[in-house]
Amino acid sequence: MHDRSPQSRRTGRPGSRRSITALALALTAPLLTVPLTATDAAALTSPVALTADDLSTWQTNGVVYALAQADGVVFAGGTFSAIRPAGAAAGDATEQPAVNFAAFDAATGAPTGCTLSFTVGDGTATVRALAVSPDGQTLYAGGYFGAVNGVGVNSLAAIDIATCTPSPDFHPAVAATVRALDVTDSTVYLGGDFGTVNGETRQRFAAVDTAGALTSWTANADEPGRAVAVTADGQHVAIGGDFFSVNGSDSHALAVTDATTGAVTRAYPRGFFPDTSVVKDITADASGVYTASEGSGGGVFDGRAAFEPDTFAQRWRDTCLGATQALQLYQGVVYSASHAHDCSSMGEFPDGQRRHLLAQTTADPALLGWAPDTNDGIGEGIGPRVFALAPKDGTDYLWIGGEFTAVDGTAQQALTRVASGPDTAAPTVPQVKVESVEAGKVAVHWRSSYDTDDSHLTYRVYKDGASTPVYEVAADSLPWSRPQLTWTDTAVAAGESHSYRISASDGTNTTSKSTAQSVTVASAADAYAAKVRSDGANLYWRFGETSNPYAADSSSGDDSGVHWNAPTQAVADGAAGSGSSVGYTGSQSEWTYTDKRRSTPSAYSLELWFKTTTSTGGKLIGFANKVQLASTTYDKQIYMTNAGRLIFGVYPGSIRTITTLQAFNDGNWHHVVATQGSDGIKLYVDGTLRASNFTVTTSQQSSGFWRVGGDNLDNWTSRPSSRYFTGQIDEVAVYGGVLTSSQIASHYSTGTGS
Repeated sequence: MHDRSPQSRRTGRPGSRRSITALALALTAPLLTVPLTATDAAALTSPVALTADDLSTWQTNGVVYALAQADGVVFAGGTFSAIRPAGAAAGDATEQPAVNFAAFDAATGAPTGCTLSFTVGDGTATVRALAVSPDGQTLYAGGYFGAVNGVGVNSLAAIDIATCTPSPDFHPAVAATVRALDVTDSTVYLGGDFGTVNGETRQRFAAVDTAGALTSWTANADEPGRAVAVTADGQHVAIGGDFFSVNGSDSHALAVTDATTGAVTRAYPRGFFPDTSVVKDITADASGVYTASEGSGGGVFDGRAAFEPDTFAQRWRDTCLGATQALQLYQGVVYSASHAHDCSSMGEFPDGQRRHLLAQTTADPALLGWAPDTNDGIGEGIGPRVFALAPKDGTDYLWIGGEFTAVDGTAQQALTRVASGPDTAAPTVPQVKVESVEAGKVAVHWRSSYDTDDSHLTYRVYKDGASTPVYEVAADSLPWSRPQLTWTDTAVAAGESHSYRISASDGTNTTSKSTAQSVTVASAADAYAAKVRSDGANLYWRFGETSNPYAADSSSGDDSGVHWNAPTQAVADGAAGSGSSVGYTGSQSEWTYTDKRRSTPSAYSLELWFKTTTSTGGKLIGFANKVQLASTTYDKQIYMTNAGRLIFGVYPGSIRTITTLQAFNDGNWHHVVATQGSDGIKLYVDGTLRASNFTVTTSQQSSGFWRVGGDNLDNWTSRPSSRYFTGQIDEVAVYGGVLTSSQIASHYSTGTGS
């Protein structure tokens, strides 16, 4: 349990997190500035009230398991033997000895003069829990240790903060490791691995008074205790851990007890949390009780849960996967430490990159735009494990401890911190693509930027080197969801050349302008693009970008793509008159995926051009549940066999495929279209129907992402040697309906100029 601080009321713009707010006003002059009003970006996007900017902080050479604070000093406990400044490597000459404990100035991150050594005669000493008394005078420490500065104790100690000395009069006998603490004016509640305290039976949870005498509070559990938290009214104590029974009551991982007797006042029987999940942390304030869970194996609960402050009924539960270790409440937001890697069940990011620091409101589990990050680090590879909120000199500092060895890509071990301000980091520079596929118009597309503490950003478009923007728009984005934005410039004339640059601002910090992108205004519409767009494409990647992992969407769907593992862009050989394509190397496992999650289409068409001589096959396009890893659900896919034949398949409960008789790995450009609707599945190559099955009218019903260039093909018909395609792909389009045979033939003839 970490310290609590007074909570202020949540403010903000509920419900706006996922929307794109575009002030899309028509431009009537070449340099018209569109003013922003209430949708302007602010330095921090409410209700987030902490920056994601990591501050210079001393480090340890081991793991920090516990943090607490008092009067501007932060105490850190764990398993380590030394501390060192930020930027210094382990063993550096600036390193100072620190035996499992150190104290730091909350505002500077530097050590104070308080030095304590937690040691044990047999085994490895460790500090696992710290808590400060409400009057700020006493620091309580729990863990596995037998002495503090040579004063004998038994895994639980009291430290006089003013003198930084262990109390010689507080020495309850705890028979095993203490893992959790919370403190009131009169009582110290503890949880851990022990079975007795002061010689009396107390299984995994106990309470002593401030003199160290055992109280009558009894909450005996059958498995280790990992968390304790006194509720805001002081009448209850929530306990968490591995247990299945508390005082004989069926209650797994979580229980609420009477603060005086320990009697269970709210149980959570087996099934409320999976048997394979435990509660690692609990925090509480007047708004409710909040828990952090960790699981192992399949079907686990790894996320956070919120409970009402009076009935302790569940208010919400998030189902992200990734072992949540710690929580901190601040101004109506629950900040969490985990290694969340899959929040797809909540409509957030799919399984892939681990994200170690997240936030959500006390009222709603939807993820907010706050995402500083660490790595997994050493030990168990958990990353961050504990928080402490420490105010000093008008600024609130969130200290973060754990086993990480890097913060936002920079070496930093076991400790870092962020603050309530100032916000000093700018968003990422927008990634831009300009094109002119309609007569007398220029389309300016860009992938929205991200800022790890600002989800609402303002973009300014500059034309032809001018210092005044011609267009401004405010839009929402998250590190894992960066919607494409598009502005069409009509204040141009055919044959003119224009250049465009874009900046992004969080209201305080503004990026540099993007690299200038130039275009010549078309005098007539691009014939092939016009057909694709007029026939209803809701995704259209022309693959004309020269750098960055961004693939612009030329349709009205603004569904941009992200290149993964760096396929080769701007290959000077394109289809349908485009002039360039993307080259995929199957052995390098390269692909491109949509930024937006999509629902399963009932009727659709898939279209692209490809060129290859591969003899190892691979997937050209498909619908799947992951973007950065091999998918575990996948269908609605076109792939090539080792022999060069094309297969289109879906999975409406079983694998259903159709296959071409001919091979198409001859080194020439080919046009392929697959459709599914009420008339079944059909596969066209070079404008001609090659295979069909009118009975297959449904596919797998799950949301997902379109992927081009490769993905899982395990167990599918005539599975090729490689999941990943080797060759060039161009002019990728997806439609929300079935293209007719005449439309497909027209696309092919237009694309080939025949």
